[in-house]
Amino acid sequence: MGRFLIITGIIIAFVGLIFLFSDKIPFGKLWGDLNFQKGNLRISIPLMTCILISIILTLIFNFFSRK
Repeated sequence: MGRFLIITGIIIAFVGLIFLFSDKIPFGKLWGDLNFQKGNLRISIPLMTCILISIILTLIFNFFSRK
């Protein structure tokens, strides 16, 4: 239970840092993200951003899951 709380705290802190520095980090504006706009309709599909977040979270969880 203690390990789970530590990992959860680290993830929350990491997400907080992302929001703090979000203007400097190009999430949602990476080269693999798709943006479509026609008139008042705007569709954003952040493919590369999702892949990057998935890789980062996988590395974090693998680091803390080793015994």
